[in-house]
Amino acid sequence: MLAKFFIAALFLISATASAQPDGDALTSMINAYRKAPGACQDGATQAVAELKPKAALAALRIQPGASLSATLAKAGYPNAKADAISVSGASTLQAAFAMLRQSYCRVLLNGSYTDIGASRNGGEWTVVLARATAPLPSASFASWQDAGAAILESVNAARATGRMCGNRAFPPAAPLRWNASLGRAALVHSGDMAEKRYFSHADQAGRRVGDRANEAGYSWARVGENLAYGLNTPQETVNGWLSSPSHCANIMNGEFSEMGAAFVVTADQGAGVTYWTQTFGKPRI
Repeated sequence: MLAKFFIAALFLISATASAQPDGDALTSMINAYRKAPGACQDGATQAVAELKPKAALAALRIQPGASLSATLAKAGYPNAKADAISVSGASTLQAAFAMLRQSYCRVLLNGSYTDIGASRNGGEWTVVLARATAPLPSASFASWQDAGAAILESVNAARATGRMCGNRAFPPAAPLRWNASLGRAALVHSGDMAEKRYFSHADQAGRRVGDRANEAGYSWARVGENLAYGLNTPQETVNGWLSSPSHCANIMNGEFSEMGAAFVVTADQGAGVTYWTQTFGKPRI
């Protein structure tokens, strides 16, 4: 199984009236630095993508207290990852940037962030970096089968070339075929996990993937299963599986010839959690 947890720092955020011109100028300096970073704490660096200025990030002040990630979500910016950094005592833009670069260059050069907001309050300068959460798959796909087809496409692209899964080398494998029964088995398990809020290959009655495949009418010689939650796109989900040796091994296993996959979002759709199940099979001859 694969659990993905959102990353958040602990802060309390309160809204300010608007982003200041100094904040915009600091954002521009940070983006120029990301384009040609030079050294960072005596280590090698490489250029990373420009950050997009976001008013929701610039219009925030940091005070000790609650969750940055949760407060950003309340401010209309649901996020998969967020961080905030600040320096005090800088009277000029150049001095503030120099302090940020010296102490937080690794954060400023983090390629996983996509958005930025910067502001100034007297001698205190604040930078918020974040990556917005992708829309729930229930908003992006007409049906769970469509999302399952996207997973199948990504999985077959991975199987088309050799791959290391941890310390184990896998040669290219033949593409998998979609199987409706395996898809139904995946849907049942995702739905049960979402409804009962657990995360396990065994359901609360002790049934496992082989039992679910049997109940879905799939006669199997071999079955396997990958799980994930908290991810909102098929590509993110497959990428997460491929980064885990055991999940990657399932994807690259040449003995599997068919698969099904499904997602279910918990009932609290506004802040719902997505549960993914991928079921592999080799039919009994």
